[in-house]
Amino acid sequence: MAKVIILGPAHPLRGGGMTTFNHRLAKEFIDRGHSCAIYSFSLQYPDFLFPGKSQYTDEPAPENITIYSVVNSINPLNWLKVGQRLKKERADIIVVRYWLPLMGPALGTILRQVKKNKHTKVICIADNVIPHEKRPGDKPFTRYFLKACDAFITMSEKVLKDLRTFTTSQQAVLVQHPLYDNFGPIVSKQIAREHLGISQTGKVILFFGFIRKYKGLDILLRAVQQLQSGMSDFKLLVAGEFYEDEKGYQELIDELGIRDQLILKTNFIADNEVKYYLCAADVLVQPYKNATQSGVTPLAYHFERPMIVTNVGGLPALVPHGKSGLVCEPDPGSIAHAIKEFYELGEDHFIPHLRTEKEKYSWKNIVDAIIALQ
Repeated sequence: MAKVIILGPAHPLRGGGMTTFNHRLAKEFIDRGHSCAIYSFSLQYPDFLFPGKSQYTDEPAPENITIYSVVNSINPLNWLKVGQRLKKERADIIVVRYWLPLMGPALGTILRQVKKNKHTKVICIADNVIPHEKRPGDKPFTRYFLKACDAFITMSEKVLKDLRTFTTSQQAVLVQHPLYDNFGPIVSKQIAREHLGISQTGKVILFFGFIRKYKGLDILLRAVQQLQSGMSDFKLLVAGEFYEDEKGYQELIDELGIRDQLILKTNFIADNEVKYYLCAADVLVQPYKNATQSGVTPLAYHFERPMIVTNVGGLPALVPHGKSGLVCEPDPGSIAHAIKEFYELGEDHFIPHLRTEKEKYSWKNIVDAIIALQ
C-alpha cells in the first residue's frame, strides 16, 4: 500500500468543487487501504485577490481525513519550510492540484524541495493549464510549476491539449472527472422544492455554481428574455455566489425586464444544501463561454439531472447530445432553443441515458490511474 499526500485546498477552505474533490479522493485512497493526508493552505488567497465573500466554511470537517493547513501561497520562506517538511515525510506519491498560475511559484518551490528525497513521485491533477481568465505571469508561473511534476492527469481533452503546449515528454493520461457522490442521495422534486420554498408547479431551470464571467450567466439571462414570449410558467433558479461584481448582473436583469422569471439564491451553497438545488430543477444549464471540464457536470450526473451545455472546451464530450442532455452554441438564441427542445422531449427522455453514462465516472478509475503512474 502507498503513502499518499494530496497537496491542495481542503477544509476549512471553501474552495467549492476542489475541496470537495480532495476530500473525496482522500477517502477513496483510505478506503482502499492506502495512507493518505491532505496538506492544504493556511493562506490560499490574500483577501484583496479573493473574489467571494469568505474563504472559509463553518461546516464540520470531513470525518477520518487528516488535514494540515500549512501552505502560505505568498510567503517564499513558508514554501521552503513546507517543502522540507514534505521531503522528510517521504510519501510514495504526492498528488498536487493545479488550477491557477498564481499558485505556480508556491507549489513549484515546495515540490522542488520534496523531490530532493529521490523517492516521492509527484503526480499533478491539472484542472486547468491555461486559465479561463488570463493575467500577466501566467505562462512562466505555469512552466515553473509543471517542471516540478513527474506525471499528469487531466479530466478533459482540452486540458490535455493545453498541457502538451508546455511539455511533450512527461507522462499524461486522461481520466473522466468522477461523480460527486458525497452530497447525499437523490431526493424527490417535491421535497426539494418544498425545502427551497419553490412552487411545486411550473418549470425550473437551474444555473449552479460560482458566478464568473466565463460561465456565461449573462448569456443565459438574455435567453430567459427570449423565452418569455414563447414559454409559460417557468423560473430560472440561479444558485451560487458571485465571484465578480454583482452590480452588472442586477442592472442587466432590470434592463431585460426578467426579474419575475428569476429565483436568485446567490449566497454560498453549503454542502448539505446542494442536493436540494439539483433535485428541484428540471434541467441544469451550463452556458459557458469557455471551459475545460466542469465539476458541475458530474454533480448533475450523480443527481440524474439532464444538462444543456454549450459547445465549448470539454463540455460536449461529457454530455452526449440528445442522450444525457443537449449541446448548443454559447449565444442566447441557441440556448433558448435548446431549453424549448428539452421541454418538448421531456425529462424522462434523458433519465435512462444519464443512468448509463454516470457509470463511467468512478473514483476507482482516478485512483487506479494515479497508482499506475507511480
